[in-house]
Amino acid sequence: MKISQLYARGRPVISFEFFPPATAAGEEALMRTIDALRPLGPGFITVTRTGTKPREAPVELVTRIRALGLEGAAHVTCIEASRDEIAAHCVLIARRGIENVVAIRGDRPKDPGFRPPANGFRYALDMIRFIRERGHDFCLIGGGHPEGHPECRDRERNIEHLKMKVDAGLDVVITQLFYDNTDYFGFVERARRAGIAVPLVPGIMPITNWPQIERITALSGNQVPPRLGAALERVRDDEPAAVAVGVEWATRQCAELLRGGAPGIHFYTLNRSPATRAIFENLRREGVIPS
Repeated sequence: MKISQLYARGRPVISFEFFPPATAAGEEALMRTIDALRPLGPGFITVTRTGTKPREAPVELVTRIRALGLEGAAHVTCIEASRDEIAAHCVLIARRGIENVVAIRGDRPKDPGFRPPANGFRYALDMIRFIRERGHDFCLIGGGHPEGHPECRDRERNIEHLKMKVDAGLDVVITQLFYDNTDYFGFVERARRAGIAVPLVPGIMPITNWPQIERITALSGNQVPPRLGAALERVRDDEPAAVAVGVEWATRQCAELLRGGAPGIHFYTLNRSPATRAIFENLRREGVIPS
C-alpha cells in the first residue's frame, strides 16, 4: 500500500525509522525488535542507509519487513550516485514490489575532495524529477526542515525549495527532528501558505542518550530547548534517568502535535525500541491515539 493512502484515511499514522545493522546477527536482532512492534499497529517502517552499507541494504531489509505484514519504505540517496545507478536501483525496488521510496539527497561525504558524479544529482529535487520522468509510480517521501536546512537557515527559502520538490512529485513530507513544537507549527503554516498540500509529518527522535543527541544536534544545527537541556544536564551520567526525561518530553511533544492537527508521528528510533514503545503506550493512555 502507498503510504500516502494511509494518511488519506484521516487517522493518526505512527511510523518508525530503522537502519541496517552492521552484522547479520544485528540484523536478526533488529527483525525481532520490529516483529515485537507489530502489536502497536505501526502504519509503516522506513529503512535508511548508513555509510557503511551498500545501496541495496535498505531494499533487502524492507523486503523482510513487508514479509512480516508491515508496510515499508526504502531510503534512496543520490549525493554519490550516477543517473544510471539510480535508474537501476529504482528498477530493483519496483521488482521487489516496494511502493514507497524516501527520496533524499543524503549527507555530503566528509572527504574534502569529494565531487558528485558528473552525470549525477546535485539536489533531491533533481532525483525526484528523474524518478517521475522515468514513469515510476512510487509514493515519494521527502524531507522537511522546520528549523531550516543546515546549509540554508532561511526558513522561507526552505519552503520555496520544498514547494519545488512537491511540484516535482513528492507525495509526503517527513520533517527532520525538532524539540520545540513551535518550529513545526510555524513550518506547517509557511508551507500551507505557499500552497503545499501534502501531509507534513513531524519526525521525532526520542532522547535516550544525552551526549549522543548533543552530537547529532551539533551536526544538524537543531536546537534543544533550554529547559530540556537543563533537565538532561542534571542526569548526564544516569542513562535511565535521561531516558525518563526524554520519554516524558517526547510524550508531551507528540500529544501536542497530534492534538494540533499533525497527521501522525514518525519516530527516529536509532534502532532502539523501548523508549518509542513507552511513548506510544503513554499516548494511548492519554487517548491521543486509539488503543
